[in-house]
Amino acid sequence: MSVITLRVTDDKHERIKNLAVSRGVSVNKLIDEAMTLMIAKYDIETRFKARAAKSDINAGVALLDKVLEKREAYDKALDDALTK
Repeated sequence: MSVITLRVTDDKHERIKNLAVSRGVSVNKLIDEAMTLMIAKYDIETRFKARAAKSDINAGVALLDKVLEKREAYDKALDDALTK
């Protein structure tokens, strides 16, 4: 396991702490969840670009559908986090 030092404004830190409390998780867990979502999005985009480069249109369209599903899940998770 690694340690990351993150610099944020005092206001943002306070908002992150409030969000974590409202979700019942630690700030560390909240940021870990956000990073997991970002990594998943990046991985999907990378696979899409690789398949698109191979000109496999059907595979690209199928992957684009997955991107849309992941984006919708990401948006829902973000909405849920902000409304708790």
